[in-house]
Amino acid sequence: MRVVVAPDSFKGTIAAPEAAAAIVRGWLDVRPADDVRAMPMADGGEGTLDALATSLPEAVRLPVVVPGPDDRPVTAAVLLLPDGTAVVELAATSGITLLDPLRPLTAHTRGFGAAIRAALDAGATRLLLAIGGSASTDGGTGALRELGARFLAADGSPVADGGAGLAALDRVDLRGLAAPPPGGVRVLTDVTSPLLGPEGAAAVFAPQKGADAADVALLEAALARLARLLPGDAAAPGAGAAGGTGFGLLAWGAVLEPGAPAVAAVSGLPEAVRAADLVITGEGRFDGQSARGKVPTAVRDLAGAVPVALVAGAITAAPEGYRTAVSLAELVGRERSFADPAGALRAAGAALAARFLPASGDSAPDAADPRM
Repeated sequence: MRVVVAPDSFKGTIAAPEAAAAIVRGWLDVRPADDVRAMPMADGGEGTLDALATSLPEAVRLPVVVPGPDDRPVTAAVLLLPDGTAVVELAATSGITLLDPLRPLTAHTRGFGAAIRAALDAGATRLLLAIGGSASTDGGTGALRELGARFLAADGSPVADGGAGLAALDRVDLRGLAAPPPGGVRVLTDVTSPLLGPEGAAAVFAPQKGADAADVALLEAALARLARLLPGDAAAPGAGAAGGTGFGLLAWGAVLEPGAPAVAAVSGLPEAVRAADLVITGEGRFDGQSARGKVPTAVRDLAGAVPVALVAGAITAAPEGYRTAVSLAELVGRERSFADPAGALRAAGAALAARFLPASGDSAPDAADPRM
């Protein structure tokens, strides 16, 4: 059998490349002669760069040192693809996991912009920007500053970094903004939130970044001020992603798009799936939200007539459209699945392979009719 293993990360326990490798090992424990390929996935958030690097071994990492969301230096990387595309991940440069404590009013995206600038300086002809996992609600102004934009108070001085600083914003000067690369800028996100309102960046996501009710009100007003002064569609789906960074990048001519299908396309997953007999995907928790742009759903939809198996830490919604499914909590127990996620996923890979073993006397398994 030809098997493609394309899971997302299992949040908080294991990254997508390691998860895919563990499932592959488990499958080969039972069916060592099969052709099994690891192609880890992501949805535009944390781990996107690593997932693409695993699927595209010819890609080159360009190390960068940039200011983190609280100004402390952060070492990250830009991924340079052979076709001239550079992949930059916001979570690695300006992400929430880089902060302790959280800074809901002053965290910024300058590091993300600095990494983008490094990609342009390295000769990138197009950009793929993964913006999930942000620490800030600054409307992407930190990133745009690093690319040459100026955000000024009434006295002509630069406003302070972070979302709170936008409360003093009087005018925007984009004359020094770097030109986007000739191949364009694609922004990957797994949310469709607008910039403002009850479903927007401040109301929905700022509390996750440490904001209390007063902070949310301040940030909402600050982003509304930015929306009046910066060109772009504040109501566009995804404009509210990453604390409004989606909106800020629209002013640079970027295009917003769902992350998981874009990562799949860039990694070559569609071509690999067409040649496969089975695809295995997964995530940490498969629930009612999984159908909203998450990796397993994107992989299932991409597979078409090719059977898809699901692996998840817990499965709390019906896995419709999957040939078979494995819950790590049921297979090895919740405690072990958290303590040893690689071991649990290896067991899941083995369990799936066993379901596809031929019956006694058969010459080969039938991928369209697995023995379960």
